Amino acid sequence: MQHDTHLYDLTVIGGGPIGMFAAFYAGLRELDTQLIESLPQLGGQVAALYPEKIIRDVAGFPHIKGRELVHSLQEQMLQFTDCKPQVFCDEEVLSLEKQDTEFVLTTTKRVTHTRQIIVAIGGGAFSPRPLAVKYDPKLDGKEVFYFVKNVADFTGKTVAIAGGGDSAIDWALTLEKVAQKVYLIHRRPRFRGLEANVKRLEASSVDLVTPFNLSELTKQPAGLELQLKQAKGTEQQRLIVDALLVNYGFTADNHVLRDWGLPLEHRALPVDQNMATSIPGIYGIGDTVTYAGKTKLIAAGFGEAPTAINHIAETLYPERKQPLHSTSIA
Repeated sequence: MQHDTHLYDLTVIGGGPIGMFAAFYAGLRELDTQLIESLPQLGGQVAALYPEKIIRDVAGFPHIKGRELVHSLQEQMLQFTDCKPQVFCDEEVLSLEKQDTEFVLTTTKRVTHTRQIIVAIGGGAFSPRPLAVKYDPKLDGKEVFYFVKNVADFTGKTVAIAGGGDSAIDWALTLEKVAQKVYLIHRRPRFRGLEANVKRLEASSVDLVTPFNLSELTKQPAGLELQLKQAKGTEQQRLIVDALLVNYGFTADNHVLRDWGLPLEHRALPVDQNMATSIPGIYGIGDTVTYAGKTKLIAAGFGEAPTAINHIAETLYPERKQPLHSTSIA
């Protein structure tokens, strides 16, 4: 195992959108920073699961695809020449240990040293909530999908989407533009999405199939046959589609926080107004953390990053003045 003797000012653990923005802002404050991401590429959950999803809650962008947001964040992060963060992908942090005024991190590839840490791993490892009905697993990735890698794959097809939250609504509105027909199946007559999204859905050509649950799924010569049963009723429906997109959400596993010995509250990392944990030198931002009024949005995480970075910069370099406004880059 490599022993990296360099002492970084800051290590950002997690290379999703929030971690990338934190590394960028650390460059603005001229902190010597490394970013460690366990996946082979940057972008976290957005890049791995939602590269084609339209994101609408990032300031300055009326709408932007997940992959485009990740690309822009990477370009923004790496624009500096003097304080460009060192990026290490496909490297998992196994443990962290406080030694005097620094932390020693052991990863799957290195032992590395840092003065401060920001944890930005989101909810941890994600796995989709599966269908509650039995079906042939060979259909996964061919007719049954849990996320969309390429919208064009659904061009001209008849698509059913199971789910009732914002993600299901977003995919229904996105696929409506390319698919021949889109059905949205939800067990309740009302959807759990943002009000503006629900209004757009109701005004669209998406066929809303409510309140129904999927009761059976089989492959037929004509396509994928979906048997639907009315929630709290006896009515049944049958749909023949080319593809089913399951959007029941994801279960998260952030066991690494426990493995690192960090204090947890409801499986999240509690932080104060500076995004600092109860362990001096360790901060948390994004979906990793909890505090009164916490909102789990990319936009909220972007705001938390400068709060943590500025406090870290003041702690490490108290002689520096905190910027009172956004910094321009020549």
